[in-house]
Amino acid sequence: MIRRFMLLAAIALLPACHDQAAGGGGGARGQIKVVGSSTVYPFTAMVAERFLADNPAAKPPVIEATGTGGGMRLFCTGIGAAYADIADASRRMKRSEYEMCAHNGAGELLEIQIGIDGVAFAQSRNGPRMALTPADLYRALAAAPGGQPNKTTNWREVNPALPDMPIRVYGPPATSGTRDTLAGLILAHGCEQVDPAAAALRQRDPDAFAVRCERLRDDGAYVDAGENDNLIVQKLAANPTAIGVFGYSYLEENAGTVRGLPIAGITPSHATIADGSYPGARALYIYVKKAHLGAVPGLRQFLTHYAAAWGDDGPLARRGLIVAPAAVQARSAAIIRAETPLDPRELP
Repeated sequence: MIRRFMLLAAIALLPACHDQAAGGGGGARGQIKVVGSSTVYPFTAMVAERFLADNPAAKPPVIEATGTGGGMRLFCTGIGAAYADIADASRRMKRSEYEMCAHNGAGELLEIQIGIDGVAFAQSRNGPRMALTPADLYRALAAAPGGQPNKTTNWREVNPALPDMPIRVYGPPATSGTRDTLAGLILAHGCEQVDPAAAALRQRDPDAFAVRCERLRDDGAYVDAGENDNLIVQKLAANPTAIGVFGYSYLEENAGTVRGLPIAGITPSHATIADGSYPGARALYIYVKKAHLGAVPGLRQFLTHYAAAWGDDGPLARRGLIVAPAAVQARSAAIIRAETPLDPRELP
């Protein structure tokens, strides 16, 4: 379910400036518009609150949690008042997404890493304790482990050391960056652990590797719970034998209800995600259309507020963001100051 951050009086797009974004069309827009990751959503929403507190005459930003993939599709559709200014992303932009942006006139983008997060696996505090490995998760959740349709229904079939309970994992949809990270970091690594031919297949035929190693099963063991991560927390409370997958900040926010599961012996925490030892650690980003910086009122100031909020003792850290290393913070702040566009050659 799409969530919006806005004041009730500001639902409609209101004219405030001429659309200078390369003739993008759609009239004029007097407020910042953001789409993308549900994981990054609460951080961007907090920045919006601080932006409004310092600019009471500004129109409230409109922020939609569409998932990273869905947000990229919306973001890259074009430039101008009809299209979003910022894309929140819980993974790095793909080269194919950049090419779509460039094809539609939005080829100059600022890539700004705002911090670090982790893909957390969690269960109800009333559930049996579990400790998983990437290999366990691959055997349980991949659509075709070893090239064969997945028929496992119980965690004990996956690993005799695991509890005797059905496999039921609530997680994000295909449009989500969290799901991309689950597939690309966890399942792919587990596949290479149990399938001797997987590493060679990745090099020889990446598409075939993705089908064999990263595609999630769709027979009910993995349940698409939508972009509302709080809904997954509620489902875990109602079903103590289930597992949920969401960004670490939601685990921390709901620590009284759910607990994180160790992956490869490492429990998700600020420390293990910050140092990269937790297998599901990942960077968080925002992408900004350079053409919109001079056209949308307050957009440059909004980015300045973001940079001021992501430090060690900043409000985003208090909200649950894991702070990026000082060098990453400095690089991101420099990109904002100089409005340095992303070099697409760096993209995967």
